[in-house]
Amino acid sequence: MTGYQYLATVYSKHRLGIDIAWRESCRYAAQFIKAGVPVFCPIAHSHQIATQGLINPRDHSIWLPADLPLMEGAAGLIVVTSEGWRESAGIAAEIEHFTKAGKPIVYWEPDTPILVGLFDPDKPAKAQGGRL
Repeated sequence: MTGYQYLATVYSKHRLGIDIAWRESCRYAAQFIKAGVPVFCPIAHSHQIATQGLINPRDHSIWLPADLPLMEGAAGLIVVTSEGWRESAGIAAEIEHFTKAGKPIVYWEPDTPILVGLFDPDKPAKAQGGRL
């Protein structure tokens, strides 16, 4: 496996609020890491930075430029298809960026097995994990 995958999760559009969205994003990232798929999840990374650093966590003019170098460095995009993902402006911008860059995009339903072969062409598509 080369590099890392960028893990897009619902944040502002999460029906239970951004704190629960952050917790879920951490859990999803952990599932991929346990399956051997390195990920960078901007919500898992940035939520505490925003809340502790008194930065508006919903301001795309701050967060999209901060995440751009990480999108550019990622081998591909994993979109977590939890409730609200289609309405998320952040996820839409991430999908647009990866599409324009010609990088692979995988859509993953939360808590389903992770097909490791989707991220590493040298390994068979073997299911890993599911719920923690």
